[in-house]
Amino acid sequence: MTLKRKRPTWIPVVTGVIKRENKFLLGQRPESGSMAGVWEFPGGKIEYGESPEEALARELHEELGIEADIGDLKLSTTHNYGETGILLLFYEVKYFKGTAKPVHHHEIKWVDRETLKSENLPEANKKVLNKILDMF
Repeated sequence: MTLKRKRPTWIPVVTGVIKRENKFLLGQRPESGSMAGVWEFPGGKIEYGESPEEALARELHEELGIEADIGDLKLSTTHNYGETGILLLFYEVKYFKGTAKPVHHHEIKWVDRETLKSENLPEANKKVLNKILDMF
């Protein structure tokens, strides 16, 4: 008897790398959700019918209250959290209108390269952090 393997669940996620004056913007995940308290590059899941760029613009508005000009796709990677896989797309965000504020996140902050390396980031971000720093 051949066992049929369950097809894994994949979630497409967009992330904005926002850099200003050699500092990167991070948001702290809220206490009420998964990975509570972890610092992350802002972004989120792509909803059905959205392009990655549309999804990131929507997420940045929802999470930070900004109107962002989504730049180029800089990096794509995958990561598994248990039975769920994520396809993670990192976009450059050079310009935005408004003042970033923690609408969704518990807190936001700007950190330099060295501080970024020591932050409590999601595993999916940690494994590609050196590539991100090389690109930015």
